[in-house]
Amino acid sequence: MAADGPGGEKTEKPTAKRLSEAAKKGDILQSRELSTAMVVMAGVAWLAFSGPALVAAIRQMLAEGLSFDSSDIASFAPEQRAVHLLGTVAMPLAGVLLATLAAAIAAPALLGSLGFRPGAFQPKFEKLNPASGLKRIFSVNGLVELVKSLAKILLLGSIGGYLIWHRMDEIHNMGKAGIEPAISELGSVFILVALTLAASLFIVAGIDVPAQIMQRTKRLNMTKQEIKEEHKESEGSPEVKGAIRRRQYETLNGSVRKAVEEASVILTNPTHFAVALRYHPGRDAAPIVLARGVDDIAAAIRELAQDKSVPVLQYPELTRAIYFTSRAGQEIDERLFMAVATVLAFVFRIENRMASEMDRPHIDLPESLRFDANGKNIVN
Repeated sequence: MAADGPGGEKTEKPTAKRLSEAAKKGDILQSRELSTAMVVMAGVAWLAFSGPALVAAIRQMLAEGLSFDSSDIASFAPEQRAVHLLGTVAMPLAGVLLATLAAAIAAPALLGSLGFRPGAFQPKFEKLNPASGLKRIFSVNGLVELVKSLAKILLLGSIGGYLIWHRMDEIHNMGKAGIEPAISELGSVFILVALTLAASLFIVAGIDVPAQIMQRTKRLNMTKQEIKEEHKESEGSPEVKGAIRRRQYETLNGSVRKAVEEASVILTNPTHFAVALRYHPGRDAAPIVLARGVDDIAAAIRELAQDKSVPVLQYPELTRAIYFTSRAGQEIDERLFMAVATVLAFVFRIENRMASEMDRPHIDLPESLRFDANGKNIVN
């Protein structure tokens, strides 16, 4: 098996960042078959809807273009005449153009690829290399595209041939009918065949779109090492850190924020637990637990304490002991008075520059106050 590294086996699905970067470079999900099917169907459907109006406009344009009187000879103005005649069929033709344009925009929108990407317009000089071009033509992908084209021609040709053969009697009778009935019959045959072929293109698109999704996903797949490196880069970015901090702050309600700001010290586990303690001599008879939390709440308490310059100390056993024996707004368990008093004295000395981190005292707790992360008492 290939090594799991930058050049290892790409077994992981592309991340959102990888997909976004690929889209900026112009590597987007696209299907020419879907675009072709939608454009052809929109154009043919509009012709079927506005066909009589278009035929009437063409008839009017020919009638006016082939008739003239003495005034046309006396004041001949070819530019005005051309503009007038073209204006007769401009509206029906504009409808066809707008319908196909809307379909061309809708196709990438359905695939989630609609948008302007400057990277897609950057010149790719490697594509001008004849050797690279021949390699693409005779590659496996080129062979697949050739097979797809032949299959599409065979499918559409068979359907079109069957429809025309099925309507052969009507086609033969056109020569016996007048011009107008023949043109009307020809138009109906054309619309029927065009609509059926357009619908057939959607069958091809239904096969092509999943294939394009699989090819793009396979092309953008990542190795496990690439996933890890991207995660490291994301975690280190100021934007991600800011977003994490905002989410952490949002988890704290107003009372907890106020409690952290009033705290004398924050004790941590260091990651899963946090408790905010206050002790004001003359005001508090004993240290009081202002707030406590686990996981996200604990992380938010730590972040807010750092922003508010509240001392944060890591005492895992003491933090868990306070968390599992006291509630917010209550005094700490009397069995923890000595341990907490030692910590508060150390904080006082730190704030008055009478001690440093190297002087941090060691705290011993009775076995009855030693808890694991689940609140179960640890018996040595």
